[in-house]
Amino acid sequence: MTEQEIQWFDEEGKRIDGREKYEMRETQMEADVLTEADGSAMVKVGNTRVVASVFGPQDLHPKHLIESDRAVIKMRYNMAPFSVDDRMSPGPNRRATEIGLVAKRALEPAIEMEKFPKTGIDISMEIIESDGGTRAAGITAASLALADAGMPMKGLVSACAAGVVDDTAVLDVIGKEDKEGNADIPIATINGGDEVTLLQMDGDLTKEQVDDCVSLAREGCAELDEMQREALHEVYRTETGGGE
Repeated sequence: MTEQEIQWFDEEGKRIDGREKYEMRETQMEADVLTEADGSAMVKVGNTRVVASVFGPQDLHPKHLIESDRAVIKMRYNMAPFSVDDRMSPGPNRRATEIGLVAKRALEPAIEMEKFPKTGIDISMEIIESDGGTRAAGITAASLALADAGMPMKGLVSACAAGVVDDTAVLDVIGKEDKEGNADIPIATINGGDEVTLLQMDGDLTKEQVDDCVSLAREGCAELDEMQREALHEVYRTETGGGE
């Protein structure tokens, strides 16, 4: 079916999954979900689910990667073979490598890596279920896991994508909107504010559409930032007996 044949909006203006144009998917977050990791988190955005883990700072291998004045992040982005409709071949691929690099660059500005010279920080983003927005959900989960690990940070990083379908800007695109819509723009911000650490664009958009998408995605990041803080408070408020 071509994009022109898809009814992207119903008579009430709602999207194919029943959401309003500027509405986020139902989102759940939880910190400290893995016993063995130094920090961990789960983020579920609609039908996309990611578990992130953090180990370190720790000895870095191989040694030639060591930086004398800061820590080095080793990032892993992996989609489970059962995460999509058609089973994926397990193991690394070019797309996973590229998204891992993008996620690393989105997180680095928020981490005070100069406090841990000559060490490594291992971050893993495991995609359990995928319905669009895996890199954004992965970055949000990884940042939450870093905070759970007690990593010194300038702030939390949250990521969200806005896109255009049927020439209309929409927030938080699902897989079908991502694949068959006009374009999408994932961004990441620190503390849901003005500092942008990721901005990509896939597709052709007018300047006005780009502005609309960036504005929408930033609003989404701000909303996710509040959820991240609540997820951390939920864990540590319990551990400290009710105090924050």
